Amino acid sequence: MAQTHELKFENPSFAKRIKGMLGVDFYRLFHTPMYYIFLAIAAIIPAMIVSMTGADGGQTMYTNVWNIVAADSPRYIVHNIGEYANMNMVFIFGGIMVSIFIGHDYRSGYVKQLFTTHAKKRDYMISKSLVSAFSMACMCVTYLIGGVVGGMISGLSFEVNISSLLIAILGKVVMSLGWASLYTFLNVIFRRYFGISVAASFFIGTGIPIIGAAAIIGNNSLLNVFLYGSSVYACLSSNIVTMLVCAVVSVAWTVIYNLLGSLVLSRCDVY
Repeated sequence: MAQTHELKFENPSFAKRIKGMLGVDFYRLFHTPMYYIFLAIAAIIPAMIVSMTGADGGQTMYTNVWNIVAADSPRYIVHNIGEYANMNMVFIFGGIMVSIFIGHDYRSGYVKQLFTTHAKKRDYMISKSLVSAFSMACMCVTYLIGGVVGGMISGLSFEVNISSLLIAILGKVVMSLGWASLYTFLNVIFRRYFGISVAASFFIGTGIPIIGAAAIIGNNSLLNVFLYGSSVYACLSSNIVTMLVCAVVSVAWTVIYNLLGSLVLSRCDVY
C-alpha cells in the first residue's frame, strides 16, 4: 500500500512540473517575435521557389507543385537542388530557431533561475523538445500554405496520390519531434557558444552529412534511420509503412537525445 501511495504521489508531481514548464515555454514562444518571423519565412521561401520556377519557365525546377513538399521517392543522393528543396527545409529554419530560443535562456539568466528552483534537468529537455516540435509543426503548416499559393501562381500541376501526399506531410510533421530533440541536445552541448550552436544546427539541417554519406556508400535506405531521419523517407510514394517508420524513428530520436541531453546537464555547470 505504501508503494502504491508513493507512485500516486510521484506521477502528479512530474505532470505538474512539465505542465508548469510548458506553460512558461509556450508563453515565451508566443511572445517572441522571432517565432512569427520564422513562420513567415517558412511560408515565403516555398512560395518564391515555386512561383519563380513555373511551368512556363526556361529551366523548370518543378512540374508538380507537391514536389515542393516532398520528392517523388526517397533521395539520399542529391543530383540537383530541386530534390532537396522541399519541406525538409523546415528543419533548417527550426534548428536555427531552437538555437535562438535556447540561447536566450542562457543569455537572459533564465536557466540560472530555473535550475535554482527546479532541479530536474530532464524536465527542461522534455519541455524544450515539445515546444520546439510544436513550432516546427507550425512551420510545416505555413510552408505547405506557401507552397500551394506559389503553385497556384505558377500554374503547376496539382496531380498527386492524395493518400501518399498526406502520409508524406504527416511523416515530416511527426519527425519534427525527433528533430526538435536533436537540436535541443545540440544546443545543450554548445550552450555557451551561441554562434557554434547556430552553425551546428544549420549544418545538420541542410543534410550535408547525409549527402556526404550517400555519396560514399550509395543511395541506401539504411541511411534513413539515424543520419537524416525519416524526413527523407517520407515522399510522394509513401504508404502506411512509411508513417510507422517515421513514428518509430522520431520516438527513438526523442528518447535518445533527451536522455543524452539530461546526462550532459546533470554533469555540467549549466549557468
